[in-house]
Amino acid sequence: MPDNDGLGAWARACFIDDGHPLTNPDHAHLQQASIGWLWTNYTATAAGRFIAGEARIPRDGGSKWSQAMAAFQVEQWFGHVPNFIITISTEAAAIMDDASFCALVEHELYHCAQAVDEFGAPRFNKEGLPVYTIKGHDVEEFVSVVARYGAVDPAVAAMVRAAQDGPTVSRASIAAGCGICSARRAA
Repeated sequence: MPDNDGLGAWARACFIDDGHPLTNPDHAHLQQASIGWLWTNYTATAAGRFIAGEARIPRDGGSKWSQAMAAFQVEQWFGHVPNFIITISTEAAAIMDDASFCALVEHELYHCAQAVDEFGAPRFNKEGLPVYTIKGHDVEEFVSVVARYGAVDPAVAAMVRAAQDGPTVSRASIAAGCGICSARRAA
C-alpha cells in the first residue's frame, strides 16, 4: 500500500535533505529524485532469507504491456511515476529497534544511485536531469551502513568478525600447497 503515513517524508528529512542530525551526504544525489514509498505485509524471501525491503526503478523489465500496466498502477498510487520505489516490510519494521530500522531505510537508499559514465562522472539525460540506476551491494551489506549503524544483520556481523580476525590460512601455506595458483601466474 502507498505510504500515507509519512515514511517517505521522514526518510527524506532525516537522510537526504540537509540539516538533520542523521543527514547522510552519500544521499545528496537523491535530493532531486522522486522516491515512492510502499509498505507491504507480504512475506517475501530470496535464497532462504527474509526480505525486509526492496528498492527498484519502475518500468524495469517485462514486456511493453506489463511495463505500461505497472506504470498505470504506480501513477494511481503516487500521481506520477517516481524515479525509485522503495518497499518496506511491515512485518520487519514491527520488530526492529530504531537503529535497525534506520539502517534498513538507508540500506534501500544506498541502492538508489545516479548512473555514471565510463569515466565515473554522473550521467544526465538530454533535459539535464540525472539518470538513475540501482546499485548492488559492496559486499553482503553496504559498507557505509555498517559504518553508520554497526553490523545489525547477524550474517554481516559474522563477516566483520572474520575480517577482524584475519585469514586462517597464511600466504605461505597457500604457496606451498597450491601448485595451481603458481601455474596460473606463470601462464
